[in-house]
Amino acid sequence: MGLLTRLPTDRTVMADPKIIAEAVRKACIDAALEAYEDAQIRGLCREGAWEVAIGAVRSLDVAAVIAASVEDGKD
Repeated sequence: MGLLTRLPTDRTVMADPKIIAEAVRKACIDAALEAYEDAQIRGLCREGAWEVAIGAVRSLDVAAVIAASVEDGKD
């Protein structure tokens, strides 16, 4: 069972929801870890680095992650 996804090019394709979910989860974790490590290098305390990490997840372009996972899944 697939999920219909509207891509920026207005093409509709079938995408596996599990692949999309895994791609979004990985992107969130990667963004959080990178932001947390960067914040600690810049001297923020743990709480400050955590806030930066959460901000990175909140500002993640989920639509771009989904579009990339759909494109990767077509190969």
